[in-house]
Amino acid sequence: MNHPMSYEVSRLSEMDIYLFKQGSHSKLYEKLGSHAMEYSGDAGVYFAVWAPNAAYVSVRGDFNDYSTDSHPLKLRADDSGIWEGFVAGVEQGLTYKYHIVSKFHNIVHDKSDPFGFYAELPPKSASRVWNIENYGWDDKGWMDGRYRHNAHDAPISVYEVHLGSWRRHVEEGNRYLTYRELAVELVEYLKEMNYTHVEFMPLTEYPFFGSWGYQVVGYFAATARFGTPQDLMYLIDTLHQNGIGVIMDWVPSHFAVDMHGLINFDGTALYEHDDPRQGFHPEWGSIIFNYGRNEVQSFLISSAMFWVDKYHIDGIRVDAVASMLYLNYARKEGEWIPNQYGGNENLEAIEFLKKLNTSLYGAFPDIVMIAEESTAYPMVTRPVDVGGLGFGFKWNMGWMHDSLKYMSYDPLYRQHHHHQLTFSMWYGFDENFMLPLSHDEVVHMKGSLINKMPGDTNQKFANLRSLLAYMIAHPGKKLLFMGGEIAQYAEWNFERSLDWHLLDFPLHAGLNKMVSALNRIYRSERALHLYDEKREGFEWIDDRDYGHNCLAFVRKSDKADENIYVICNFADATRENYKMGALDAGEYVEIFNSQSAEYEGWNIDNTEILITTEEEMHGRQHALTLTLPPLGVIFLKQKKA
Repeated sequence: MNHPMSYEVSRLSEMDIYLFKQGSHSKLYEKLGSHAMEYSGDAGVYFAVWAPNAAYVSVRGDFNDYSTDSHPLKLRADDSGIWEGFVAGVEQGLTYKYHIVSKFHNIVHDKSDPFGFYAELPPKSASRVWNIENYGWDDKGWMDGRYRHNAHDAPISVYEVHLGSWRRHVEEGNRYLTYRELAVELVEYLKEMNYTHVEFMPLTEYPFFGSWGYQVVGYFAATARFGTPQDLMYLIDTLHQNGIGVIMDWVPSHFAVDMHGLINFDGTALYEHDDPRQGFHPEWGSIIFNYGRNEVQSFLISSAMFWVDKYHIDGIRVDAVASMLYLNYARKEGEWIPNQYGGNENLEAIEFLKKLNTSLYGAFPDIVMIAEESTAYPMVTRPVDVGGLGFGFKWNMGWMHDSLKYMSYDPLYRQHHHHQLTFSMWYGFDENFMLPLSHDEVVHMKGSLINKMPGDTNQKFANLRSLLAYMIAHPGKKLLFMGGEIAQYAEWNFERSLDWHLLDFPLHAGLNKMVSALNRIYRSERALHLYDEKREGFEWIDDRDYGHNCLAFVRKSDKADENIYVICNFADATRENYKMGALDAGEYVEIFNSQSAEYEGWNIDNTEILITTEEEMHGRQHALTLTLPPLGVIFLKQKKA
């Protein structure tokens, strides 16, 4: 076979090298990796890879019968550690790897491209030469107005999805839906359910399907399981054209141990720490990035920037931030190395997160950066220039755990755990919170949402309806993992579809209808989202009625007649002639009831207009008398004159 010709050529400027080594290059994907180009009249591909401790690097692939010596790359004369070269005649779709011979111990690796845009379908592991610049986007209307959808005073209700198990073609061997099929079926469903955003569990290429995407090897490659990069672009484009924002899980906290990936890349701990007390994650069996290395900072910031820049992603949810912040995360005494001051804070990771958020928001101020952070680390969502980490939102894991724990109790005993519902308001405005009921809560024998609820079948459904209504009413943006909205009995299984047949049964269909209605109300009622992160948007009416398992509060807008009164009765008993203080005199109507017959509830509601009386109640001069359905949540709104 006549192998393609090689040439010495570079796409890297001195400024590129400077920024790379400073940890400030945010668009390395335009320089490193494989890029189609012409040189001396020949069409081909330019390859560039960072491997400073290599003695020899070559490109082997389809185009040279995977020869290790026919197409060597040249080490740049500067001290960047980058090897590069141009190979004429290489075409789109051809596979390749870097053949790396280390300076040390005669270590030899064949590595996929850290900056590859596309890869072979796992379990194969080569990178593919791929042009991602030839997709014609048609979402200008969305992109021009995106800032409104991601704003802190906007309604944000997120549907969390694992693409491989949301829905499958059972009749075709249980295969996945493709990106383009999802652009029809998922988009239609999201619109029907009135979600504002969808959050995809990681779509960066990963070897092991059972990792759900959280053990990454390709930080710039859309997983080939569901189609090509352009197919994913089409899905995102379609979502945007239908008014739905796209958030993607992104994993800078650790990477996969698979040897074709980043681990021991050039025969040394290049992307990671050499000491396992810093570089190995004991909980997940994965490898931790060396955040103190500037080139690694440039790599990770460029990865996040890539998805926003090239795929029009509207938000990034940064996974496992707590594991990055603390050196002793999931480690016993003696298994970690303190920082220079003797503390457990990972100072390098903290600075990296600040730089990440500053870079992303600086380039794209209309996106949203979300932290999955499970500790009380301060100022996660405060600006970097005042000492914060600079995220836009933080998952409120405390609210999630407290609420699920409270709901798991038999109503008879809930009065003893009332604080688990009220405690969240003590810290509810310290950060910009998102309330998650996420995938982590419905796996590993934790039980599905419906099976966390106590009681018989009707009581379980009533409890779940009330939990979801309470979440919509509580300050903070919202996130619900797929399956929760149909009351799936089984725990989530990444290898099979959700149990969509459950919607043939009235209770499941009723819950699904209620979630759609709640999203619609949340979007349309300004009081439920305008001040999600500000104390002026919330006021207790009564947080002390633990004897009845009841809560009453007001979600407030900037207009008094838009306020929403929320009354929760988590007891399995109807409360008739229940008196509640009101901020303003007037007539009120029930605009939502989780026990409505429309949602297969118990049909105990307030159909008549409620009129305040002049009597002191809960410290207010006006009172309402109403009926509270058992295991129910109702919303009231003042009737306009």
